Amino acid sequence: MSALPQVSGRECVKALLKVGFRFKRQEGSPIILRRDEPFAQVVVPDHRELDRGTLRSILRGAGMGITDFVQLLKQ
Repeated sequence: MSALPQVSGRECVKALLKVGFRFKRQEGSPIILRRDEPFAQVVVPDHRELDRGTLRSILRGAGMGITDFVQLLKQ
């Protein structure tokens, strides 16, 4: 297992958009993303730096592993 990277909320959103999530809405800080197949909805705070636990929860909700997420960030 690789270490969780330090990313901003916007960097996280960009990576999730690459795997089929789409922007649903934003009310204040939270950005809500949704994917239809397989269904998943995640809430990403628009912060300069996401906490490790928050990022881990987002990835769990998206059904992604850390290594997959790191690869998306490099693309």
